[in-house]
Amino acid sequence: MTGRPPEAVPPAALTPAWPERAAWGTAQSLRAWQSAALEKYFSASPRDFLAVATPGAGKTTFALTVAAELLGRRVIDRITIIAPTEHLKTQWAEAAARAGIPIDPNYSAGQGKTSQDYVGIALTYAGVAVNPLAHRIRTERFKTLVILDEVHHAGDALSWGDGVREAFEPAHRRLALTGTPFRSDTNPIPFVTYVPAPELGPGAMVSVADYTYGYGQALADHVVRPVLFMAYSGEMQWRTRAGDEISARLGEPLTKDQNAQALRTALDPQGSWMPSVLQAADRRLSEVRRHVPDAGGLVIANDQDSARAYAKLLKAISGEAPTVVLSDEKAASKKISTFTDSEDRWMVAVRMVSEGVDVPRLAVGVYATMISTPLFFAQAVGRFVRARRRGETASVFLPSAPNLLVHASEMEVERDHVLGRKVTDEDDMFAAEEDLMNQANAAESASGDEALGPWEALGSQATFDRVLYDGGEFGHEGEVSVGSEEEMDFLGIPGLLEPDQVRDLLRTRQSERAAKTKKPKPAEGDSIAQVSTHEQLAILRRELNGLVAAWFHRTGQPHGVTHAALRKETGGPAAAVATADVLHKRIDTLREWAVRKSS
Repeated sequence: MTGRPPEAVPPAALTPAWPERAAWGTAQSLRAWQSAALEKYFSASPRDFLAVATPGAGKTTFALTVAAELLGRRVIDRITIIAPTEHLKTQWAEAAARAGIPIDPNYSAGQGKTSQDYVGIALTYAGVAVNPLAHRIRTERFKTLVILDEVHHAGDALSWGDGVREAFEPAHRRLALTGTPFRSDTNPIPFVTYVPAPELGPGAMVSVADYTYGYGQALADHVVRPVLFMAYSGEMQWRTRAGDEISARLGEPLTKDQNAQALRTALDPQGSWMPSVLQAADRRLSEVRRHVPDAGGLVIANDQDSARAYAKLLKAISGEAPTVVLSDEKAASKKISTFTDSEDRWMVAVRMVSEGVDVPRLAVGVYATMISTPLFFAQAVGRFVRARRRGETASVFLPSAPNLLVHASEMEVERDHVLGRKVTDEDDMFAAEEDLMNQANAAESASGDEALGPWEALGSQATFDRVLYDGGEFGHEGEVSVGSEEEMDFLGIPGLLEPDQVRDLLRTRQSERAAKTKKPKPAEGDSIAQVSTHEQLAILRRELNGLVAAWFHRTGQPHGVTHAALRKETGGPAAAVATADVLHKRIDTLREWAVRKSS
């Protein structure tokens, strides 16, 4: 970087940050949360500020507005942006250019200098860790604002965290951003404030955000789209390394290893489950495009071979070759940009599009990866929630795997980063991420026994399970075949509806179909306990959701809040994966509440 004095900052960088002070047509109005966060920031003028905002809410706009205002006030004279990936560096530079802030996305520590046309640089966390001392020297030379995008990545590895701390400790200002549940390990994140949390255990510390804007708030403000989670179950068959042939239903109570193997079987492109789900997702995309003509779809694949296989299936289904983005391809950024500006139907990606990448027209997704951590799930779903106009909805197709159903039902939960707490409970949402990822991707370790054969998926069949929306679940009794009228009750929901209209339509279609297919009264002696396990759980969930809906109409309390209160009262996991006993307890509890309120 040159030693140019602060006074020589290009005029382009001084574009007014506040819309009311900008020339007509040169600045967009800020969202309410952005204005509130800006007011809090400039009233305190802190050295460190952590903003947690749900994906799609506009963190980039907020950060660049802060940067432009600080430049305009001469509080800073340089900007350094740290992003997780190379693609996001370029995306930040393009967004900054639109705000009148020239950023160099190709800077490297070995380069030493950059053009005088730039006010700042963009780096990756990995790049900082390579040579933190060089970045520290540069940071010390200027009054620097450091923007740490998706700051949880500073805890990905000790070298990254140590590198970030060493390089940017001298910074004049630091602005940290994240849009996901914080990581679940115990690596402290640099420049994040932690306070004691004795209720979480001896010595536990919890992160504190300076401003938080959650998914529930953003949904109420129409800043993000509501998400319909389309869950699919079905019968899976596979052969273990020991040679045993196993058959199980996806979503039924299974051991942890069996759940992982059932999910792996479902995602096998050679089986019938993935082609059926991709066909259903393509039908949903066609319905959405009736109202939103440029709507696109994204399949998040587990690996490159699966991505290519899914692309072939989609071409056969839709008649159009999808864009395939593999994370190690040099042309990946260009492919994403081309897809963003086109009206093509589908993109298939491995990891590159899971975090931060902005493709606003994505409206339908297929979650086809074994990675099932809360952080990755939230980032993946975040690709579909960015609202462009009021009434748009997002649809995400996913397997009925217990942990994925829990994540889907807890979209509105806000989480902080916890230090000093043991993370061994497999039911804990904060269970160590690396451990979960290893479990998901494990293919039954050979344990040194070379006599064991390879694991093999033998076959799979898909059935429609349910829709998860706004803390509730909707579906039909019995087994719903892919391609049936019962499935189309949900796939055919219009692509432009207000959240309340979506909920009402889901409830209406469920009740109308139930009336059409009403079964004769069971013979005496029959009971709910005599039907199969998955049917029994489905009946109980529907009963619970009906009572929660009635409670909403009676009290105005949102469905998700009621489900959370019931879970706190009765214990156990989310309704999506709760046992029959737990569901019975919640039904009884809610009835008791209703009686008490009436009296």
